[in-house]
Amino acid sequence: MRRLLWGVAATLCVLAVFAWIGRAQWRRVEAQRQYLEIEVLSASDAVEAMASAEGPTVLIYHTHTWEAYEMTDDTTYTPTETWRTKDERFNMIRVGNELAEALTALGFCVTHDTTAFEPPNLSTAYTRSLEMIEERLARGETYDYILDIHRDAYSGLWNGANGVQNEEDSYAYVMMLVGKGTGETGAGFDERPDWPENLELAQAITDAMNADVPGIARDVKIKTGRFNQHVSTGALLIEVGNNANTLDEALAACPVIARGIAEAHAARTAQQSP
Repeated sequence: MRRLLWGVAATLCVLAVFAWIGRAQWRRVEAQRQYLEIEVLSASDAVEAMASAEGPTVLIYHTHTWEAYEMTDDTTYTPTETWRTKDERFNMIRVGNELAEALTALGFCVTHDTTAFEPPNLSTAYTRSLEMIEERLARGETYDYILDIHRDAYSGLWNGANGVQNEEDSYAYVMMLVGKGTGETGAGFDERPDWPENLELAQAITDAMNADVPGIARDVKIKTGRFNQHVSTGALLIEVGNNANTLDEALAACPVIARGIAEAHAARTAQQSP
C-alpha cells in the first residue's frame, strides 16, 4: 500500500513539473506576441483633430466587422462562424488599421471606428453603422472620405488566380462598390446617394490602383442598395479580397488602396480649385 502511495505521489509530482513548464512556455510565448494597439479618440478630441488637420480627413469603419480570411499557420483564430471572428487581430479591424496607417503616411487625417456592428443581428448591421456616422457628423466631425471596409465572398465563377502576384508580394483583389439606393422594382430609400458622383470617385480610385499594380482592382460594382453612401459623395464601400484570400494578401493590398485614394483625391482637388 505504501509503495502504491509513493507511486501516486511521484506521478503527481511529475505532472506538476510538466504543468509548470507548460505555464512558463505559455508566458514566454505571450510575452513575445505582438498585439495591435488602437487609439480611440473622444468626440471632442476627434473634432479638434479635424479642425487642426492639414490633410484630407477620412473615416474608416466596418459594417461587417467580423469578416475574416482563410486561416494559415500564422493567422489562426477562433471563428464566430465560418470565415468570421471577433478577434481584431484577424478580422476587418486589422485591415482597417493597415489602411489607416498607409493613408496617414500619405498625409491623411484618419479616424478608425472599431465598433462591432454585427451583433446582435447581422441583417441590421447597416442600420447601426449609419447611426454611428450620423452621430459623428451631428457632433461636428467632417470627413472628405467615409470608407466602409469589407471583404468579399469567393465566387467559383471567377477564373484564374485569386489575386495578383509580382516578384515581391501577393495581393488580394480589390473592388469598389457603389449603391444607387433603389430597389429591384424602382422603389427604394427616401434619401438616396448621389451615386453618379460616387461612381466617378470609385472609378478614379480603381484606375489609379490598376496603374500602380496592374490588375489588382476589379471593375466597380454597382448595386441597388444604399450602403450608407447617401451621407457623402466621398462615401464608398471597398471589398479587400475574399474569404479564400489570406490576411497577408489583404494587408498587402492596403498601401495600393491608399495610394489610389491619394491620387484620386489630388485629381478631385485640382478639379474643384478655381
